[in-house]
Amino acid sequence: MGKNILIPEITGILNLEIGLDQNGKSISKNIYHQGGIKVQRPIYLDGGKTPCFYLLNPHGAFLDSDIYVMNIKLQEESRLTLTTQGATIIYKTPKKQAYQEATFHLAKDSYLEYLPGAIIGYKNASFFQKNEFHLEKGATLLYLEVITSGWSPEGEPFTFTSLRLQSEIYIDEELVVYDHIKLAPGEQDFNVLGYMEGYSHLGTLMVISEEVEDDLINRVYELLLEEEYDVQIGISRLSVPGFTIRILGNMTQHIEWLAMKCRNFLNEEWYGTSLGSLRKY
Repeated sequence: MGKNILIPEITGILNLEIGLDQNGKSISKNIYHQGGIKVQRPIYLDGGKTPCFYLLNPHGAFLDSDIYVMNIKLQEESRLTLTTQGATIIYKTPKKQAYQEATFHLAKDSYLEYLPGAIIGYKNASFFQKNEFHLEKGATLLYLEVITSGWSPEGEPFTFTSLRLQSEIYIDEELVVYDHIKLAPGEQDFNVLGYMEGYSHLGTLMVISEEVEDDLINRVYELLLEEEYDVQIGISRLSVPGFTIRILGNMTQHIEWLAMKCRNFLNEEWYGTSLGSLRKY
């Protein structure tokens, strides 16, 4: 990937390319960052095969009119876990919404976990996130997103203006999944059927893999039901080998714990590996 030229209106750019070394270990082949985004040196949570990179934002949050762009590429058979140090915080945006765009390219037999922290919209915050995942046949994707009720000085929930999360997944350049979530408290009643239904947090876990079959989906669902959290869980098979899990709850930790339980189960099932925790809680 070539270097980007940081134009004034873009707050930060990150290019990251992962490939294999001569011993079959996944390593960074190319890292370029400029502006308000960078990554820490990777750690390996599975015995040295998969690098885990933590995204860093020197500002500590998205600010008014911020624009971030990420380009992530995985070469054949490479593996990557990409996450954040903590929650994704959006401060108030009185002039223009904050925006993040991320494009992922997964070559054949590569494996990506994109597991950012929960999104917390402050009072009067607007945020639009667009993710595009381009998979070659045989690639595997695990993607988690969590939206919370936000934060305000008065302690009232849902005082942000708007949070939009748009995800597109392509396999061999054919669009196979389109997911668009928009929460706008001033326009929607979150207590009615089909919205938040009395809960404060919404989590989505998307899994794409040729290893997914009906029996596996049933086992994942049964695994999640073992936990006695105050949550509502739904799981749907996609039109391609894969599934989506939706979780309504009241605590970020409950949703992330369930997502990580699914993640660890799949890694043990497919690769015989046990993964460490990404968070301190």
